[in-house]
Amino acid sequence: MGDVINLRQARKARARAEKEAQAQENRARFGRTGAEKQRDADTAERDDRRHDGHRIDDDRDPNGGKA
Repeated sequence: MGDVINLRQARKARARAEKEAQAQENRARFGRTGAEKQRDADTAERDDRRHDGHRIDDDRDPNGGKA
């Protein structure tokens, strides 16, 4: 036969585990130094410029050539 558990305690333990997981995620996301944030911003800007540089300009008529 299975163990008897207190549902209130199990619910609170699950809530604590979820809060700890959220805290872990927040520490990873927001607990960075200024240099790390600047490096990531520079990398994102460089990637955006590179992506825009590969864009093909479409000089066609927006109406599809129709009058």
